[in-house]
Amino acid sequence: MTVILNQEQIKKAISLDESLIPIIENAFVSLSEGKATTPPIMRLDIPEFHGEADVKTAYIKGLDSFAIKIALGFFNNPSIGLPTSNGLMILFNSETGSLKAVLLDQGYLTDIRTAIAGAIASKHLANVEINNVGIIGSGMQAQLQLQALMLVRKPTTAYIWGRDQAKTATYIDTMKKKLKINFHQCLNIDKVCRKSEIVITATPSTEPLIKEEWLKKGMHITAMGSDAEHKNELDSKIIKSCSLYVPDKQSQTNVLGELHHAIKKRIVDINQRFTELGEIINNPELGRKTKDDITVCDLTGTGVQDTAIARHTFNLANTNI
Repeated sequence: MTVILNQEQIKKAISLDESLIPIIENAFVSLSEGKATTPPIMRLDIPEFHGEADVKTAYIKGLDSFAIKIALGFFNNPSIGLPTSNGLMILFNSETGSLKAVLLDQGYLTDIRTAIAGAIASKHLANVEINNVGIIGSGMQAQLQLQALMLVRKPTTAYIWGRDQAKTATYIDTMKKKLKINFHQCLNIDKVCRKSEIVITATPSTEPLIKEEWLKKGMHITAMGSDAEHKNELDSKIIKSCSLYVPDKQSQTNVLGELHHAIKKRIVDINQRFTELGEIINNPELGRKTKDDITVCDLTGTGVQDTAIARHTFNLANTNI
């Protein structure tokens, strides 16, 4: 029997909490160990409406099911009172191909697994003792990234920058109700970088937002907005000058992540091999070496995350049906 779960049922089963961290960590490890089949992302751009649709999937060896995810992002939607994200996940039996479940999450599970990936990046790459975090962006993912970070680090102050100052102020008002930390609205990004030990970028920017000269010792950057060839949040020179660059999946960041732009500009050689996030999760010695290291994690979103969270949601929700 095929199970159909609506967003309300999914939200009852899944929330942004610590229990999801090992679920997504294990997915990254499977990817780095070559235990996952992950085809290239299929993307449809709808430029006149600032929209895009992405299809991601992965089969992880040994698992009884796999997911195909359709995610949509329409970035003009907030101006007409609609959410940016939408989509669904479809779960299939790995042995027979039969349809197990349709998860009508409207982008919720993508938002959650993306936020958890950001937390995982900071958990394994940022210094343990930090006071300040910087958030570049003011949308839903910028909210979730900060909430997820609080699961693994305990900053006391957040510095926030967004293109729209009114929206940024609303972001801060919203987050003050959720988190007991101090907030500062910044008019420029260099202040965010100067003040913060961890900086998280969560925008659909097509031009670099963080400049190489704003880097400082001990900083960690999680860049998660560059999930398409035309998107770019970091000065490409950062990829070469940082102490450790970590892709979620290098074959993917080679063609659409921050690394893609560094390769295109010939700042980084296309044949250079980088240590992936799953490898560091599996072997922490491959990660940060000193407190002064500058680390960068390039998150483009992988199909293994979608299969992992879709299966977990199905198993949790199915017990309550």
